[in-house]
Amino acid sequence: MTKSPHPDLDEAFIARQHDRLVKLRQQLTTSADATAVEGGEVQEAAGDEPMDGGDDGDRLEQLANEEALLAHGEQRLADIDRALQKIREHTYGLSDGNGKPIARAHLEAVPEALYTTEELRAQEKHS
Repeated sequence: MTKSPHPDLDEAFIARQHDRLVKLRQQLTTSADATAVEGGEVQEAAGDEPMDGGDDGDRLEQLANEEALLAHGEQRLADIDRALQKIREHTYGLSDGNGKPIARAHLEAVPEALYTTEELRAQEKHS
């Protein structure tokens, strides 16, 4: 393995992060599959049953929540894939935005982090 350009990340840390990312990816994929199945079951359960407006509202809210979870999961999977790519490219821990090192503590908390906390704060202010 080539030395990381990040000053605070050693090979052992990056190897542990790789393992964490692979496990997270598997968990999210399994969870997304289960959520998609549940969403299909909710739609099937509606079938031809007569329901009142409250039931329809509850069902629509549940579907909207499941769609939001799936979208969040898809984004997180994309971030995990990008982080794994960065490990292969020996750029893990460097921001995709400004190229600066992402704090080790931030990477420990969010192994798929692609931006520094400062960049994330700036993005939130502009949202």
